Amino acid sequence: MIYNFVDTARFTRRELPHFRQAIAPNGEKILLHVSNFRKVKRVPDVVKVFRQVRDVMPAKLLLVGDGPDRPMIECMCREMGLCDDIRFVGKQEQLEDVMSISDLFLLPSEYESFGLAALEAMASQVPVLSSNAGGLPEINIDGVTGYSSPVGDVDQMASHAITILQDDKLLASLRKGALEQALRFHIDNIIPQYKALYDTVLQQSVVRN
Repeated sequence: MIYNFVDTARFTRRELPHFRQAIAPNGEKILLHVSNFRKVKRVPDVVKVFRQVRDVMPAKLLLVGDGPDRPMIECMCREMGLCDDIRFVGKQEQLEDVMSISDLFLLPSEYESFGLAALEAMASQVPVLSSNAGGLPEINIDGVTGYSSPVGDVDQMASHAITILQDDKLLASLRKGALEQALRFHIDNIIPQYKALYDTVLQQSVVRN
C-alpha cells in the first residue's frame, strides 16, 4: 500500500489573528468542513453536529466548497436558525489559511477512500472528527488525532466535539498528535515509494522484452 501525501510546507499552522477575528469576533470556537457538497459527504450531519455544539458554547462553522447539495444545506441552516453562525465560503484557493484559524475539522462521510482534506487539516494542527468509513480510520487515529464515529452517529460526533472544545489540554494533545500523524505522510516520505514502484515495473518490463 502506498498512501497519498500531504505538502506540510503548505499546510502548516500560522497565526492569523485578524482573519480569525473577522470570523469569530467574540472568541468563538471555529469548526470547519471542506467537501464537494455531494450526498456521500453527508453535509447535513455537519450542520446537525454544529447545532449541538452551538447549543453548548459560542461557535462558528465554515463550510468550504460547492456542489449539488449546497442549496439544500443553505435552506437547512435557515430552518434551524443558524445563519448568523455559519458561513458558506465556496471554493478557496488559500485553504491553508482557513485551516490555520480552525479548531476542529468535521468529515462525517458515508465513504472516503483516503480523506486528503482531513490529512491537510491534521498538518495544520486541526483535530479531526470523522466517520469510520473507508480509509479514514487509517489516517484519523481515535484518541490521538481526533475521534471517529459510525456513519450517521451525529450525537456521538457532537459529544466528541464538545468534549474537545471544552478541554484545552485535550485539544492541545490532539493537535500535537494530528501534526505527528500528518508528518508520516509528508511528500518526501511518500514520493520515493512511488518512484521505487515505477522503477520496479520498468525493470520487469525490460526483462519481459
